[in-house]
Amino acid sequence: MGKQLIIIGIIISLAGTLIWLLGDKLSWFGNLPGDIKIEKENFKFYFPITSMILVSIALSFLLWLFRKIF
Repeated sequence: MGKQLIIIGIIISLAGTLIWLLGDKLSWFGNLPGDIKIEKENFKFYFPITSMILVSIALSFLLWLFRKIF
């Protein structure tokens, strides 16, 4: 269990570093067609449907590939 937590922590750290370094190149993410964004005077609502579907597809593919290799 400890080994898995360390590996998950390393993966999250690497993902955070990539997002930090490539943040300006990922400005399109979260502004895709289908993402719901409502901004009013004292109210903001953001629901990134399309972006989360894209993340889900990418993670599903990576997990499928990981299982296929190992």
